[in-house]
Amino acid sequence: MKLQMKLRTRLFLGFSALMTVALLGLVLALVSVVQMAQSQEKLIRDNFSVIEINQQLRQALGNHLLILVREQYDSEALDESSRIFQNALAKGLAEATQDSDYQSYQNIGNAYASFLAEVRSAPAAELTLLEDNTLSQSFNQVRELMVAMQQNAYDQIRDTEMRSRERSQLLAGLLGLTGVAVLLIGFVTAHGFARRLGDPIEQLSRVADQIGRGDFNISLPATPIAELSTLIRRFGLMSQALHQFKQTNVEALINGQQRLQALLDSIDDGLLIIDRQGRLEHANPVAQRQLAWEDEHIGSTLGQALGHPELDVTAQQVLADKPLSGPPQDLIIEADGERRLLAWRISPVNHHNGRISGAVMVLHDVTDQRTFERVRNEFVLRASHELRTPVTGMQMAFSLLHERIRQPAGSREAELFETVREEMQRLVTLINDLLNFSRYQSGQQKLEPTPCDAGRLLSEARQRFLATAAQSNIEITLELQSPLPTLLLDQQQMERVFDNLLSNALRHTPEGGEIRLLARHHGERVILSVEDNGEGIPYSQQTRIFEPFVQIGRRRGGAGLGLALCKEIVQLHGGRIGVHSRIGHGTIFYMALPV
Repeated sequence: MKLQMKLRTRLFLGFSALMTVALLGLVLALVSVVQMAQSQEKLIRDNFSVIEINQQLRQALGNHLLILVREQYDSEALDESSRIFQNALAKGLAEATQDSDYQSYQNIGNAYASFLAEVRSAPAAELTLLEDNTLSQSFNQVRELMVAMQQNAYDQIRDTEMRSRERSQLLAGLLGLTGVAVLLIGFVTAHGFARRLGDPIEQLSRVADQIGRGDFNISLPATPIAELSTLIRRFGLMSQALHQFKQTNVEALINGQQRLQALLDSIDDGLLIIDRQGRLEHANPVAQRQLAWEDEHIGSTLGQALGHPELDVTAQQVLADKPLSGPPQDLIIEADGERRLLAWRISPVNHHNGRISGAVMVLHDVTDQRTFERVRNEFVLRASHELRTPVTGMQMAFSLLHERIRQPAGSREAELFETVREEMQRLVTLINDLLNFSRYQSGQQKLEPTPCDAGRLLSEARQRFLATAAQSNIEITLELQSPLPTLLLDQQQMERVFDNLLSNALRHTPEGGEIRLLARHHGERVILSVEDNGEGIPYSQQTRIFEPFVQIGRRRGGAGLGLALCKEIVQLHGGRIGVHSRIGHGTIFYMALPV
């Protein structure tokens, strides 16, 4: 079993070896430089001392020569010059550090003693150095010894310089070798670290890529570095956990898909699932029966599959999270040799992060319902027309009769006349509502849109009902978000919508309650709402509240056409109307109108 060493230990040992070699080379170089400088300084100092003393000796010997060439021999001057020479020679002997220098000084002293002996023994008339005699020979011997000693000092200085140059070159070579050794050790250390660190990391990266592709049949690298070994071991544990987690998730996903498939197949309405590109992914059995399909349309666009190219544009708007321009028209489908009408709606499917991942189209077969509605609308339209003429005549006749037969105020007959008039007016209003609803249902009602200020529309509606609200001590408040964009509306029709909504709110709001009118801008739509704090609407009845002839709650009035008319008018403007209510917490009717 290989001994695992920690990465920090390897780094410490490697860099320590590198720094040790570098420091040894540097210390050796410093010691060599110091020694060379010290020895060079000593040699130069000694040689310069020899040269200086020789200069003094030569100067004193020159003085001897001057004394000897004079016409008058001066023994006292010669003694003084001799004393100077002897002092300089004694100083040289005392400061001599080498045996050769000491011997040279002694030789000079001996030759000088011989020269003095010749000077003192020769008569004054024969003291001349211009001839070849023993005096001139002894003088030349002293001078030559001094010149030789001085030349030897110069030679030693040159030798010292040459040795210093050679040692400098040797030191430079040694430093170069040290640098090369440091580079080699650094290269070997770096290569070793790169190999020991890089190879396992690269193998681990390839293993991570392999796991990323979903392949968990991996082979983990081995390394002598403790930290990397721990990391690789934990990576292996992580891959095992991921493998188990993937298997668990795949099983859960398959089970979820199966449950979702069973749920989709059990829904009574047809469902078409669309991907992010607008192509058909799935159709449940109900949709396949409604459209008489098999599986040949899977992968096609929605427009291609249903034979309505405009649905591709609608699908792309929904996938782009853009509102539709208006209520969807029924799809006309030819299936199994018969003509079918399908009501539909398409909604985006949002991912948990808010991104749209697709859409779902819900199909509902309304063939029989549309047939019934058409027959009903025709009946209501004809009946309304047939009833309107006699009722109008009855109302006019009653008005004339009421003018001719005037009854005292407060009498029983006057009360009966007023009751008949109110019921006849109620009957006329009902017939008019039936006619208006029939025109909306049959598409005969046309809008006359003009630019309209939503805030002003709500303010005027509030003013119309302030007096009625004051009778029940009900407060009507107005809340507008500023600024609000201008809407293109048929103002008369929208006033009818608000009149219906406010009438219902006043009818269901208790005395001392509050009604709020709100307007706010939301994206490409303006939201207008009427809120009350009445008894609320049961959730089970909220889906039917906009159907015709449906009345909700205990306080009923009219024929149940008001909210149905509101829905038709709002949808004709390209908007939608909805309700939100809780028992005991009031009701909110809201309209989303396109800008």
